Amino acid sequence: MTRPTNPGKIILTKNGNSMKATYQYKFYPDTNQKLALNQWLRICRYWYNRQLGDRFDWWEMNRTAINACPLKTSIATPREKPNYYWQKQQLPILKKDLVKVFHSGELLDFKQVDSTILQDVSKRVERAFERFIVGDSKGGRSGRPRFKTEADYRTMTLATARDDWIKLIRKNWIYIRLPKLGVIKVRMHRTIPDGLTIKQVSVTRKADGWFLQLILEDTSVPELTPDKIAPTWENSIGLDAVLHEDVYLATSEGEKLPSLKPLRKNQAKLDRISLKRNQRKRRSKARRKLAKKEARQHQKIARSRQDFHYKTAHKLVRTGAKFFFHEDLNLKGLTKRNKVKQDEDGKYLPNGQSAKSGLNKSWLDAAFGQFFTTLSYIGEKTGAVVVSQKPAYTSMLLCYRNEMVFTDCNIREYWDEQNSLMVDRDLNAAINLKRLGLDIFPSIKRPSGNLSIVGSMDNSTIKEILHTLHRAVKKPTS
Repeated sequence: MTRPTNPGKIILTKNGNSMKATYQYKFYPDTNQKLALNQWLRICRYWYNRQLGDRFDWWEMNRTAINACPLKTSIATPREKPNYYWQKQQLPILKKDLVKVFHSGELLDFKQVDSTILQDVSKRVERAFERFIVGDSKGGRSGRPRFKTEADYRTMTLATARDDWIKLIRKNWIYIRLPKLGVIKVRMHRTIPDGLTIKQVSVTRKADGWFLQLILEDTSVPELTPDKIAPTWENSIGLDAVLHEDVYLATSEGEKLPSLKPLRKNQAKLDRISLKRNQRKRRSKARRKLAKKEARQHQKIARSRQDFHYKTAHKLVRTGAKFFFHEDLNLKGLTKRNKVKQDEDGKYLPNGQSAKSGLNKSWLDAAFGQFFTTLSYIGEKTGAVVVSQKPAYTSMLLCYRNEMVFTDCNIREYWDEQNSLMVDRDLNAAINLKRLGLDIFPSIKRPSGNLSIVGSMDNSTIKEILHTLHRAVKKPTS
């Protein structure tokens, strides 16, 4: 039996009285439907860029920098600020006649596209500008929205989907009727559970074909009352992100999970395809063919990485733990380029970026941020909680004795003569993360550069840690 192309993710809503799930299926449009879908994407992309440009024009005409005053200003009455409702009202006007693209002279017929798809495009522009101007609930703001290219805009959403859109289910196929497109044939690699209703349908063009996302909702789920379980040493696990050799994660249970490294394993094949593509003439048929082959290779790498994340997350959840404590990684800072160094004459000096480029690629290939998000989704279905912790001093302090041992990153192991024990650096950090989550990690102060450790553990916890390390690590041979 073949593995699903991309499994659906079940996410519980915040109010707890309904459940939503997204199931993704591959569908096979005929030639006319493919042409129509590609034209729909072209129209949606033009409509997105037009609304975005209109908002940028309003901001440039009606805003002035606080440290400068323009020499020439318009005395015309400022027009109304573009918003979602004002831009959506332009759709009936655009549908009356063909719309001409200024830079290419192409004529677009907005009547071909379903109205709900075009309205959703306006919502996407509104959300993009809202993140840029206001920010999210935590105060984080996104960058300036960009104009979409053909490779960037690939998804269309029909927000008014209903159950009666499904016309027929036959063996492993579903026949769904979409507005202004007709009946499409969908490959059903997993059945739709009973009791779920269709709330929304999205269509996406990927490197290997067209995919359909069904957003399903179950309103019969009773209201969930979160279990008030306190974290203990038995029901919690500490996770340390390891980027050393072939280890992906180290757990506080003394186990090291292997890494997949999908980009590293496929780097040679990807480089060969990219080299051939760059050698072909621009806008030629051979170059486009190799570009599609390169996109499919990137898609294969991304899917294998996602499949590895799901399998690793399920393996951790099946341990029965209710709390997972992982380090709060600053992935943006870890993959940042080194600062440029210059001498007095302006000549660039070596700054170590050549060596760090490989490390940056390894961090991005591991995708720890995506993994911990996947782990939180998987754990939510079983009642487990994933909590991030600030990893200050967790890699340096000995987990069963408050002593700074791993002061250098090159120190991977420590031999404890007193306990006849070889302590692994990664396992030690995982146990310290667990201690940090259980609030039994000591507070460390650094007055005038000297370390002073405040706090200690009880003897039972120390015995548990030593038992775990003895079980996981073997004594070195002389």
